Amino acid sequence: MSSSQVTQPMPISKERLRLWLKLLKASRHVESEIRRRMRSEFNSTLPRFDVMASLARAPEGLRMSGISGMLKVSNGNVTVIVDKLVEEGLAVREAVPGDRRASIVRLTDKGQEVFANHAAVHETWIDEILGGLSQDDVEGMNLRLDHLAKHLDEIVVKD
Repeated sequence: MSSSQVTQPMPISKERLRLWLKLLKASRHVESEIRRRMRSEFNSTLPRFDVMASLARAPEGLRMSGISGMLKVSNGNVTVIVDKLVEEGLAVREAVPGDRRASIVRLTDKGQEVFANHAAVHETWIDEILGGLSQDDVEGMNLRLDHLAKHLDEIVVKD
């Protein structure tokens, strides 16, 4: 075999780019399927699920800015979702003593029940969607993604 026929290994920068594109594609596929199922099964949206998940993790409630910060979205986006949750009796707004402009949002008992149901179904969807991965695959990917997340935390500028 002549030296002109030997294929050179791809530079690591190209491999990293390929990895990024594969991560993005996989994430988009999963998210798209979850969005579709949220609409068809619950007549709901993924952002609404995310707001309810944030509130479920904070039973004492959160300020709107806290929800926005957790989800990395604007206060306006969260306000629309919270307004609808309040209208449906799934969440309540309570005034913050000493701050007329601020309110704390928390799930009602009904909201907690609805979210718990949606979260359980969501978990089964994720299990089904990622069902082609073995225990070893999952553990290995989690370790590698934890490593990536730690690296990103070190280099990415915080807002």
